Amino acid sequence: MTMTFAVRCVRPLCTMVLMLILAAALPAAAATLDPASIGKAAGTEAKAQPDGVVKIGWSRSDVPVTVDGMRLSPAAGLGSWAAFAAMGNQAMVMGDTVVFQDEVDAAMDAAFAHGLQVTGLHNHFFYDQPKVYFMHIGGDGSPTQLAAGVKAVWDAIKAVRAVHPQPADGFGGPTPSPGAMNAGAVAKIVGHPAQVTDGVAKVTIGTEGQMRGQVVGASMGLTTWAAFSGSDELAAVDGDFIMRAAEVRPVLQALRKAGVHVVALHNHMMGEEPGFYFTHFWGKGKAADLARGFRAALDAQAALDKY
Repeated sequence: MTMTFAVRCVRPLCTMVLMLILAAALPAAAATLDPASIGKAAGTEAKAQPDGVVKIGWSRSDVPVTVDGMRLSPAAGLGSWAAFAAMGNQAMVMGDTVVFQDEVDAAMDAAFAHGLQVTGLHNHFFYDQPKVYFMHIGGDGSPTQLAAGVKAVWDAIKAVRAVHPQPADGFGGPTPSPGAMNAGAVAKIVGHPAQVTDGVAKVTIGTEGQMRGQVVGASMGLTTWAAFSGSDELAAVDGDFIMRAAEVRPVLQALRKAGVHVVALHNHMMGEEPGFYFTHFWGKGKAADLARGFRAALDAQAALDKY
């Protein structure tokens, strides 16, 4: 025998319960960002967009730029910007910063010092004078803290230009020339063998991923490498570091701490698993010191892989 029990529902109570259930099922509304507080922290005017995003901008009119022989107006793509979007009670920031070559170190160091990520570094033009690059930044946290971080990046750039109004044409210091280099000592520091070709000691470290169901590895370009040129006493290192997204910041920070210049950050492929990013770098100094800087970046990457 089956017994059915009916429960009477008092209409106001049922309505309230239904509303609570629906409210719990809906995502929490993001807090509204305050343009005034963001602008104050950033030291510039902040404007709310129709979709609730708050944006700030800085037009790079401080240095004349020509592209393919034509003087380029800042309105044609020489603008730095940052956009803030609410994320619960916090915010996220994304932005693009115009940098000349001698500004990259200062801008990147300021970004890291204020908890921001550097997510890209590349060119937008060919035949530009002086050379213009674009550094993409991102982060999440308090809206005003993020705005203060962006301000610190822009202030670092302005400080470089205050000392040298025109962008530099080199990193400075002596220029390495071919000489005697102990490739074995470099290899020992790095922890990987170094192949010598035409006086250049090159360390290559491969990894693997997948693309369209196919395993791809070092022979297809999935490598970290560093080439040491010059002599033991004065060498140059250039190379390429392959990283997963979470490894980008630790690797870049390790390179910068070692005094190595980050000169590009971008992807090389599309559709690979996991997604890989590549940073190119340049440094000058004693070969052993450069090798230790490269080793430090490898260690930073390996430390992250343990977790």
